[in-house]
Amino acid sequence: MTSQYRVNYHLRAHKRDSFIEFIKGMLLTPFALPTQPALAAAGEEEQGAAVAAAEEEQANAERYASIFGSIEALIDEHRQCTRNQIPAHSRLSKLVPAVGTFFTPLPLQRAFLHINRTNRISARRHVPPSFNDIRRILNMAQVLAIAPSLRLVTFDGDMTLYADGQNFEHDSQLVLLLVRLLQRSVSVAIVTAAGYGNDAPRYEMRLSGLLHGFKKHRLSPAQVARFYVLGGECNFLFRCSPDYRLQFVDDSLYDSSLRSWSELQVQELLDVAEAELSACVARMAINARILRKPRAVGLVPQEPLTREQLDECALSSQQALLKFQGSPAAQPCDVPIPFCAFNGGSDCWVDIGNKLIGVRILQGLVGSPPHATLHVGDQFLSTGNDIATRAACCTCWIINPQETHHILSELDAVSPQP
Repeated sequence: MTSQYRVNYHLRAHKRDSFIEFIKGMLLTPFALPTQPALAAAGEEEQGAAVAAAEEEQANAERYASIFGSIEALIDEHRQCTRNQIPAHSRLSKLVPAVGTFFTPLPLQRAFLHINRTNRISARRHVPPSFNDIRRILNMAQVLAIAPSLRLVTFDGDMTLYADGQNFEHDSQLVLLLVRLLQRSVSVAIVTAAGYGNDAPRYEMRLSGLLHGFKKHRLSPAQVARFYVLGGECNFLFRCSPDYRLQFVDDSLYDSSLRSWSELQVQELLDVAEAELSACVARMAINARILRKPRAVGLVPQEPLTREQLDECALSSQQALLKFQGSPAAQPCDVPIPFCAFNGGSDCWVDIGNKLIGVRILQGLVGSPPHATLHVGDQFLSTGNDIATRAACCTCWIINPQETHHILSELDAVSPQP
């Protein structure tokens, strides 16, 4: 029994977020024990039943809010321990050993009450608070916390600002919200795995709708200069010019010391990644081609693959590269040459560098500390390429462009007006 449990947990661990699972567990008890079906007494009027249901919902909301308040206190204590350089001694670290750094307080109770007014989580009798419910509450809490001090927002591209493999459309509702950020003197950057070298027109094609929106709203040269694109995770930097075009920024014009590897080291690492992806193709009889780029290598299927097949390719590549660098127990961020091996949804890629480096480069450029930087993306599992940013800044975990729109709308509503 124990052995089988461990095997099953290992197989599922890359699909879980330990902090969200912890909150889920905390909320399960008040859902299961106090909540009882509302039984109407003989002859009870409908109005009386409605009052009883409303009272039950209010009681549920208070129980959930109390738990979120307790988790807020755990986060505050963990932040204090982090400031004292003893994060492992916090109570939250004992309960969730994998918990990371919180760069701001998280007003979870306030966020829950805000979302509960719309989603009526406390009115549910058969479905307890879910992973997605908690993810959205965490997002809302982060928006509330960071809004007054926000200086930099970075975004993933595919499935965050536009559909997978598609371009930023001219009629996207996100255009106005991104324009308002720039008008509010907030720097905006897209940090994407798409690696086209210093070929600005390729990135302009992907972002044509957004660049057209800048022109349509007549953003000033100072405003558009706060817009950046960082391609290949962290390898190719572009900045928007007054004529609403992207201009490549040479490494000599900013601190690129975080990318201190040599060309020989890059090619050796890509050789290992290419060999491992080729082995995955052979082992699982996948119909795919291996595509090599200057700073990346990818597996591009000729027919759709399952999520599990792509996860296998990503995790297998991670382990091969960690072993090659002599650190099989480390993380892809903690090795001599950081890398990112990730499931891209329809393909699998290994990039030299990662978004942690990308976000830190941008923070240095615009002078934004971690507590004033927000990264929005959809890949926060261990096989994703957004998870590394948690070590550099605050984050919001969305699953599609519609949720990005919702998050930015909430941010716009609570931010100081320009």
